[in-house]
This record gives sequence, structure tokens and C-alpha cells, in this order.
Amino acid sequence: MFLDVVDLRNFYAQPVGIMTRRLLGRAIRARFDNVTGMRVLGLGYPTPYLGVFREEAERCLAVMPAAQGVVRWPSAAPTLATLADETLLPFPTSSMDRVVIVHALEMTPNAAEMLREVWRVLAPGGRLLAVVPNRRGVWARLDTTPFGNGRPFSRGQVVSLLREALFTPVGWDEALYAPPSRWFLNTAVAWERVGARLSLPFSGVLVVEATKQLYRPVAVRRPSRIAEPALEPVLVPGGVPAG
Repeated sequence: MFLDVVDLRNFYAQPVGIMTRRLLGRAIRARFDNVTGMRVLGLGYPTPYLGVFREEAERCLAVMPAAQGVVRWPSAAPTLATLADETLLPFPTSSMDRVVIVHALEMTPNAAEMLREVWRVLAPGGRLLAVVPNRRGVWARLDTTPFGNGRPFSRGQVVSLLREALFTPVGWDEALYAPPSRWFLNTAVAWERVGARLSLPFSGVLVVEATKQLYRPVAVRRPSRIAEPALEPVLVPGGVPAG
């Protein structure tokens, strides 16, 4: 179930939300470090993380699910955000080069259908970056943040979901190692560095990059042999012997 867009906006206006935007934004930017001349689409509630792409990309758009609601973005320029069904995106096929999904996969009841629609609008060679709550992390256990709502994922679950929608995972990152509390704001950067260096398993979110797979591999099955019944000679009653 999607959170209301007002709750999401209020979270990112709080100190913990500002910290989240800064730390998670670094992980997103590290994956999509150059989008010059590309078409970038954000899905879910991606606007806190799309600002770094606006001056660089050919176009940068945000789609917010109908069940969530939409807010104006950017606030001081012509709007680049729209409201749509996450399984029926209002874009032509192969019209986007990069897609960023935040606060969507764990919220939607139709994750597989949403990913198939993302696959449709991505151009050949396009990349998807999905941010999902880590099932083993503290953030998924507390509903004081948006990542504590909806369905958290393990790595295996994310991989299965992406492959079913014809995506191939090509890179992983983790973020938000510090607990979501004001007490850890001053040490959040240190938590992030230590967690990333030691590959600790309790990060708040998983950040997975995947590429569009054009063809589904099909397993070759050998045709089974059909056993034919053996014929046995039978005497015919009243028959005339030859000769």
C-alpha cells in the first residue's frame, strides 16, 4: 500500500529525511554518474534524488503512482512531475535511457507488472536503478520512515523479481547504515563509511542496478521418445494357409 505523498514530503523535510537524501543520493549518483544527453525517468517518490540529473540529462521526468498522489516538482520551474498508474506509464516504448525507482517496489501490489512496464519504456541498453528496503536492516523494522512501510526485500528476492521481468542485475550498493534517529545524525557519515568498508549486512536499503535484457533465454528440451508397441503374429480363424 502506497504512503500518501504528503507524508513522504514531510519526511524529507525533517532532519532524518535530510540525512537520508544526502546519503542515499550519493549511492544513486555513484551508479548513474554520467547521464549527459540521456532521458531520465523517476518512478515512485524520486524527486529528492532527481535534482542532480536535471542540468545534465536531456530530459528528467518524475512519475508518481495514482494511489500515492503527486506534488509539484520542481517548485520554482515548469513542472516535470505527473500522476499515472505505475503499470501503465504514459510514455512510448523505448523512450527512456535511465529509470530510478524509489519508494515504489515495496509499496505497489503489482511489482512484477510495474517492472515489465519499466522494461517497455527503457531503450535497448537502458539501465534501471531500484532502491528497496533491506529485510535485514533496522529501517525496515521501524515505521517512522517510508522504508518501514510495505514489503522489504532480501538480495535473492530482488534478483528473482528483476529476472522475471527480463532485467539482469549488474551492480549492487547498500546505504543507510546509521539507525533512523536524530541521535545518530552527527555520526551518520562515519556509520556509512564503516558499513560500506566492512560490507556489513544491516544496511537500511539495497541499491541495485540492472540492465534491460532483450531476449529471454529458453531452455532446450529434448523430445521424448515414444515407445511403439511390438507386433506379434496372430492366427486368423478360418484362414487359408498359403500354398
